[in-house]
Formats: sequence, structure tokens, C-alpha cells
Amino acid sequence: MKLKVAIKSRIVTVEGPRGKLTKNLNHLSVCFSHPRKDLIHIELHHGSRKNVATLRTVRTIINNLIIGVTKGFKYKMRYVYAHFPINVNLEKNKETGLYEVEIRNFIGEKIVRRVTMHAGVDVEISKTQKDELQLTGNSLEAVSQSAADIQQICRVRNKDIRKVRVASI
Repeated sequence: MKLKVAIKSRIVTVEGPRGKLTKNLNHLSVCFSHPRKDLIHIELHHGSRKNVATLRTVRTIINNLIIGVTKGFKYKMRYVYAHFPINVNLEKNKETGLYEVEIRNFIGEKIVRRVTMHAGVDVEISKTQKDELQLTGNSLEAVSQSAADIQQICRVRNKDIRKVRVASI
């Protein structure tokens, strides 16, 4: 498996079989070195406890880029309902090329919710599992943020989410 990692002025570029990912780390004051072919050193000089915590974060970001271009990421989301069946439609925007998820009949509301996925995220309705969306892509940040956007737009407000209470008069 061919994998290329290039770091120039704190901009990390990773190329692999699934594509190319770039992450800008200019805002962090860390030094990168490449002592061996398969090793990257991340250094920080005279850092406080909070600054030292960024070392592990940078390592994880680079690791996620590597996993993304080799295996990719997949998020599975289920839509769960008690009485009103939720309708989910997928459309691909012709101008931007991005997927749009359209959610109808959420808690019986007439409002139509639309969420635009981030670039590089593919969405499909699962063929094996009922009421499931599968979000796939190379960038963990894009895939997870798209899943979070879908979840946030369907947040229930001013209701007890455990059960629906019926008031009798």
C-alpha cells in the first residue's frame, strides 16, 4: 500500500489509495521532523500543560488522515420513531455536487428539514438495515460533522423525549 505524508510549513498532506487529504496546523506552535522513512517526530519547546496536550491531538489528527486515505470512515445513523414514520430522501445537488438529506414528518411536523453534507461525504440509505443512513468518506471531520448536523436539526425541544404525555381535559 503506497502512502505519502508531506509536511511543509505545518500543512500536512497525506496521499493514499483512496485519495488526498490536507490539514492546516499553522495555528499550533509545534515542530515536525522526519528522522526515518516511516516516522514523524512532533516537538514542542517550553510548553505549559495545555500546550503539551496539543502534541497528542496533532498525532491523532495525522493518524486520522492516514486512516482516511487507506480505509475511510463510515457512520451509521438510525432514525427512530414511535408514531409518525420519518421519511428521509437523498438528493445530489447538481451545481455543487454535494448530497442533501431531506427529513419529512419528524414528530408529525409539516416542516421539511434539509441538511447539506460536507464535501467528500457520500450518503446512502442502507439496503440491509431498515431506517438507517450510512455516511462514508475519507475525512473523519467531514463525515462526523455531517452526522452531527443531521442529529442537531432533529433535536426535540420543549418535549419530554422519553415519552409523549397526553393531557386529558
